[in-house]
Amino acid sequence: QVHPVESGGGLVQSGGSLRLSCAASKSVDNLKGMGWYRQAPGKERELVATITSGGRINYADSVKDRFTISRDNATNTLYLQMNNLKPEDTAVYYCNVEISLDFYRFNRYWGQGTQVTVSS
Repeated sequence: QVHPVESGGGLVQSGGSLRLSCAASKSVDNLKGMGWYRQAPGKERELVATITSGGRINYADSVKDRFTISRDNATNTLYLQMNNLKPEDTAVYYCNVEISLDFYRFNRYWGQGTQVTVSS
């Protein structure tokens, strides 16, 4: 139903910036929220930032004040502006879309991921 597609990853030096994009969905109907997650080799997937359909935003402490999540409602595109990147930010970054099924349940959809590599 929903097929998020990420783009914008790449190789940057420490202190550099990248802007990730996610073509998240064709419709905002029943959209609960969207978010960015990342997974480094040998690590569990972790939350980076989320934004609800109402615009409420949460960030992981590790990226607070460096990353900015935003959404373009006109194009249903999710963004992650990543500034002052650090080597520990190196990971595959995934776009997540949550669609409500009813008041209590929702489905989560994941993109294929985009690689972000930060060199020291």
